[in-house]
Amino acid sequence: MLRERVHERGAGRDFASRWSPVVPRPVPVGLPMKVLTHPAAMRAWSDGRRQSGRRVVVVPTMGALHQGHRALIDEARRHGEDVVVTIFVNPLQFNSSTDFQGYPRPIDDDLSTCAAAGVDAVYAPTAAVMYPPGFQTHVEPGALADRLEGEHRPGHFRGVTTVVAKLFAAVRPDVAVFGQKDAQQLAIVRRMVSDLDLGVDVVSMPTVREPDGLAMSSRNRRLSPAERDAAVCIWRGLQALGAAVDAGERDPAALTATGVAPILAEPLARLEYLELVDRDDFEPVRSVGAGPVLAVTAVWCGEVRLIDNIELP
Repeated sequence: MLRERVHERGAGRDFASRWSPVVPRPVPVGLPMKVLTHPAAMRAWSDGRRQSGRRVVVVPTMGALHQGHRALIDEARRHGEDVVVTIFVNPLQFNSSTDFQGYPRPIDDDLSTCAAAGVDAVYAPTAAVMYPPGFQTHVEPGALADRLEGEHRPGHFRGVTTVVAKLFAAVRPDVAVFGQKDAQQLAIVRRMVSDLDLGVDVVSMPTVREPDGLAMSSRNRRLSPAERDAAVCIWRGLQALGAAVDAGERDPAALTATGVAPILAEPLARLEYLELVDRDDFEPVRSVGAGPVLAVTAVWCGEVRLIDNIELP
């Protein structure tokens, strides 16, 4: 497998260079799926499809695909004739070199998953292609990126908006499909698409969950068996909060206390935040019921950070 020198860089940090396998092996013979690794090749493929009257739909991912991604791919098929999955572990959105290094990269399994799902093309650029020497232009998100994930992960959303803009420029999609688990990211991408007149229809899909309620995430595979069992406290907390709303509670402080109790009771979990916010601007709400409200949370289980949310009625 080919390897390249990856220079990780982000807002306010300069990670040490290290070797990382990034170029996937060819798709098995007989499968029609295209695997493209350069923006010019991706644009040429996409432009050809669109010129023939076909709609191109993109599912941006960082790989380590699971059933949640498969649901996004299935949804994408409903919005156009050609589905593109992007696979790129974006160094700009990581705040820790350890987290970046530990992020799973089962590229061959991912290609098999995409082929089995009927994906038409995979765009899997290398870090050297995405951020060549001299790269210095970033997309700065606005106030939406200042709170919650933005506060706890400085520079994270700057990396997200930059990479999504570059992926859109290469794929040139008509539609992009994102999961609602990353709710703040979804709101920021929608704002960027609107503010920059990118002409992409952003579609969201409900969070896909494991049978015990844990939100599906590529990070879940890094949990030990004990941490995996403990992580269910996140869903228990959100369920308890939702049940309190159903019972008539509307005070954010009381609801927050209800939601954090199962998480604080779990010895292997460490709460980072749980807040009730407006779904559109992510500002704290004074009461539940006046508009669309999300309960959003971030929890550490061991060295793995997990996020989740539910929408309150």
